[in-house]
Amino acid sequence: MSSALLFLADGFEEVEALTVVDLLRRARIDIYTVSITDSLQVTGRSRITVTADKMWDEINPELADILILPGGMPGTTYLGKHEGLRKQLLKAASDGRMLAAICAAPSVFGELGLLEGKNACCYPGMETSLKGAEVVFDKKTVKDGKIITSRGAGTAISFALRIIHALEGEDVSDEIKKSIVYMD
Repeated sequence: MSSALLFLADGFEEVEALTVVDLLRRARIDIYTVSITDSLQVTGRSRITVTADKMWDEINPELADILILPGGMPGTTYLGKHEGLRKQLLKAASDGRMLAAICAAPSVFGELGLLEGKNACCYPGMETSLKGAEVVFDKKTVKDGKIITSRGAGTAISFALRIIHALEGEDVSDEIKKSIVYMD
């Protein structure tokens, strides 16, 4: 069974985070939400408060197959400033593990130099933050090597399905598409 960690900071985009968690759990992927704040309670950009599964100091990110960043502001800014998370993103990339980010969050990968020479997408207007990337404007999600990026809340289902496909294959991704009546 694949494992995933999705990181939450105050101001995260609820649709992007919770859609991913929901669909990955439907696909039987072992996914945990992780608060990088000082509380399990994390409030999103639309003032929806969720309870994370774990606190940062309760996890070992090196055991996860994929590390996932939802967008939203100021959540993305907080994710990008968290030194422990920054180190783990770099370690995951150097270990050849998968990374995924949606909306504004691909900017964190850009700031860390993880997008150099890769195709990537993000929320419209944030393209300059994808340092070193070849920016793709006409796709909902982009997978280049071990990095998956996506554009925003409206692409959250496509983003989650791309992660499922990368971790568990096309059959599982298609099964989830069918089960939620997703039509692309």
